[in-house]
Amino acid sequence: MKSIVAAALGVFVLATPALAQSGDPSGTWLTESGDTRVRIAKCGAVLCGTIIASTHPKDVNNPDPAKRDRILVGVQMITEIVPSGDAYSGQLYNPQDGRTYLGKMRLQSPKAMELSGCILGGLICRSQTWTKVN
Repeated sequence: MKSIVAAALGVFVLATPALAQSGDPSGTWLTESGDTRVRIAKCGAVLCGTIIASTHPKDVNNPDPAKRDRILVGVQMITEIVPSGDAYSGQLYNPQDGRTYLGKMRLQSPKAMELSGCILGGLICRSQTWTKVN
C-alpha cells in the first residue's frame, strides 16, 4: 500500500512542473485580427507584452497627440500582468481605439489565450482569442 501511495506521489511531483509551465503565457502571440504580434515576457516581477510586428505603422488613435506619430513596434501594450486565480490580470492598451483597459488573460490551451479588456470596474468587457506563434 505504501508503495502505491509513494508511486502516486512521485507521479504528481514529476507532473507538477509540466502543469505550471503549461500555464505560462510567455512567448509570441498573434492577435485575433492577425495584424499584430505581441511578445509576452517577464518585466521584473510582472509580465508585460510588447508589440513586435504590426500592419498599423503608427499609434494614430492615441489620446495624447504627442504619441500619435510614434511607431507601434516597440510599444508595451500589456503592462503589470500578474497571476490572478486561474488567469492573469493587469492593463491592456488597445492601439485600435487608443484606450487602456483593465484586462485579464486566460490560457485556453498552450496555443490559445483569451484576452478581455473591461471598463466600469469589469461590468462591460470585450474579449478576443490570440494564437501562440512560437
